[in-house]
Amino acid sequence: MTITGAIVLFAVIWFMALLIALPLGLRTHGDEGTAGEGNPASSPVNARVRRKMLWVTVLSVVIWVPLVALILSGLISVEDLDFWRSIRPDAY
Repeated sequence: MTITGAIVLFAVIWFMALLIALPLGLRTHGDEGTAGEGNPASSPVNARVRRKMLWVTVLSVVIWVPLVALILSGLISVEDLDFWRSIRPDAY
């Protein structure tokens, strides 16, 4: 695994976790009953984005480290995941 591959893997894990975490625990102005004029009812009261980004980063590191260790150990390779045999080993 290259440095670029490791960074891309971390970014994919991080963004997927962020998209899952953003709506969790979200309270809207419609839920609170405080939607005023010019303020849509679907706007968040307090999204706590900074806190969610911190937790997503911690969770991503916890998921990323074992994945990188598994890939670097050689137990799983690209050829193992090639279920349709579209990658030819002799092509490299």
